[in-house]
Amino acid sequence: MPLTIAYIGFGKSTNRYHLPYVLIRDSIRVKSIYNRERKPELEQQYEGRGIFFTNQIEDILNDGDIQMVSICTPPDSHYEYAKLCLEAGKHILVEKPFCTTKKEAEEITALAKEKGLVAMPYQNRRFDGDFLAVKEVLQSGKIGGLVEIESHFDYYRPDAPSAPGKYYEGALYGLGVHTIDQMISLFGRPHHAAYDIRSVRNTENPDDLYEVQLFYDNFKAIVKTSHLVLDPYPKWILHGTKGSFIKYGIDQQETCLKAGKMPGSENFGVDPEEAYGKLTYIDAEGNIVEETVPTPQGDYGRIYDLMYESIINGAEKLVRDEELLANMEILERGFEQPSPSVIKL
Repeated sequence: MPLTIAYIGFGKSTNRYHLPYVLIRDSIRVKSIYNRERKPELEQQYEGRGIFFTNQIEDILNDGDIQMVSICTPPDSHYEYAKLCLEAGKHILVEKPFCTTKKEAEEITALAKEKGLVAMPYQNRRFDGDFLAVKEVLQSGKIGGLVEIESHFDYYRPDAPSAPGKYYEGALYGLGVHTIDQMISLFGRPHHAAYDIRSVRNTENPDDLYEVQLFYDNFKAIVKTSHLVLDPYPKWILHGTKGSFIKYGIDQQETCLKAGKMPGSENFGVDPEEAYGKLTYIDAEGNIVEETVPTPQGDYGRIYDLMYESIINGAEKLVRDEELLANMEILERGFEQPSPSVIKL
């Protein structure tokens, strides 16, 4: 039997990053989509899918067939909607950031646990192809003990019209939420964090540049984003006691989705060979070895496969509560004091 779900929110997130993956999965049935304002022209694109569109939230909350709700609304509404859905007995998948504060996230995870429900953030970038390549390299052990790992999420977008907003509407909460999660998924909770968070293109706006350094016992992880990087910088840089790994180019799923190419189509999300990562290391005989690391195929839909397993079969969640809360704390504490700053976690 498929997992019956609904969506709260019918904007870019739902239409670009969720529905294209869900509608090709037999294990998931989309029954309803709620939005405060109906969008008839957009709804017509899903004609024949058997989806019920509504601007009445009670149609979602009171429907006993709906087992899980995917919340794809602005960040400041996540806590409210998550609580409503859990109190109605629905499992929830929440777009990033999960909440705007750690305290809110603690309340939601505690409520889910109390009611025996699954509550998880939509950390789809755990299934970026470039991140999967990094995991393969680390698991191979070829670079030896890790010394430093660096991840970039850069653009060149010099124009920044005035759009004042809250701290959770900037680049750190929007993109750092993913790259910090990737590091937490690999290495767990760090013991210190150093921050450089700035608004560079337009000081009226929330941050558009950040560097966060996460300190572990014997290595550090660095996550960076800037909107003023014209000459491409490596997406990943890994240095270890026996070698290094360099990878240019970001996962191609988003590029394909923006171009209207859908999951399941030929070559969807495939990384070009020229973007494959380069692994250089010293082998057991002391020789310098260079290898090209093909980029694994990414698939954001795997989040839904794993939600199905957690809800239907009781499998452990992909993103554990302690990982979610560590991420929320790192994000939130970056704004407790002016940058640059260092905190103990």
